[in-house]
Amino acid sequence: MAAPVEIRPFTAEDAGQVRDLFIRVNRALAPPHLRDAFERYIALSLAEEIDRIAEYYAERGGGFWVAAEGARVVGMFGLEPSSPTAMELRRMYVDPDMRRRGIARLMLGAAEDECRRRGRLSLDLSTSELQGDALALYRGAGYQLVREE
Repeated sequence: MAAPVEIRPFTAEDAGQVRDLFIRVNRALAPPHLRDAFERYIALSLAEEIDRIAEYYAERGGGFWVAAEGARVVGMFGLEPSSPTAMELRRMYVDPDMRRRGIARLMLGAAEDECRRRGRLSLDLSTSELQGDALALYRGAGYQLVREE
């Protein structure tokens, strides 16, 4: 029987698994005609953020969490302030092999709880049209589309 999934703050020991999850999910999202653009995006994101998560989120007054099943990282997300009253949800990914088990909903709830703990009244979400499951999750949780880019 698998261990229950727990949401906990990111630690340095999680770095390799978080890096791997970020790369795997983004490569899986890449349409064939955008593969090179996604590879550039992955490389830039690794250098600027993923390979320095603790520093990146500390510099912005945010935080980063993982969803762990025992020692295995099965999901991740970050939060950073987007205004004096809001946080932005960033880098929320679930291991493709672990989807449809409520992990994303669990992480979204943890993000909402953290916003409340910090006195932030709003949670800003963003995703791409390539992530239909994420869009469905957000709509199902009561979030509304504010703008498209």
